[in-house]
Amino acid sequence: MAAAAAGLLSSFAAPAAFAQEAASPWLLRLRAVNISPENKSDPVGGVGASDRLTVSSKTIPELDISYFFTPNWAAELILTYPQKHDVRLDGQTIGSFKHLPPTLLLQYHFTPDATFSPYVGAGVNYTRISDVTLLNGNAQLESHSFGAALQAGFDVKIDRHWLVNFDVKKVQIRSDVMSGGTRISTVRIDPWLIGVGVGYRF
Repeated sequence: MAAAAAGLLSSFAAPAAFAQEAASPWLLRLRAVNISPENKSDPVGGVGASDRLTVSSKTIPELDISYFFTPNWAAELILTYPQKHDVRLDGQTIGSFKHLPPTLLLQYHFTPDATFSPYVGAGVNYTRISDVTLLNGNAQLESHSFGAALQAGFDVKIDRHWLVNFDVKKVQIRSDVMSGGTRISTVRIDPWLIGVGVGYRF
């Protein structure tokens, strides 16, 4: 009887341990993300046409750390390293800058236990702009930008740990262009970020 009881307890313990492991709140994703700026700008010096200033697109690596408060609700912190972009005026390169755009999002996962798990998110972006070189040093960008961020995506589970991810974000990044202490334009970068990658649930 003791042996039978031990066997019965072990049969219940194994699923319990599995459920506990599957319910880990931590998820890491590594994505390749294409940054596609909206490229809207005011007339330079207040005269002429709009949208003459543009920022180059590029593909970057992105690390995302998610913590699940409940099976449906999670917070995601998006990280990368400073990214360099060229700036063009009427199609001609006039310099470059680097930006570091950590973003914090609150997500809702519709079917967290299913193989196909879509989600939406909203949050805030902070962008640090540095290493600005425009018009041979005769123009500058603001060093900070705060803005909203929206997100939609889905995970496809491979097993209880690994998943494949597709993700789209719209992030608000804007900066005044200054020359001699005077604002000569405002650039609304506001990029789309389209990413694909893998994730690991601990």
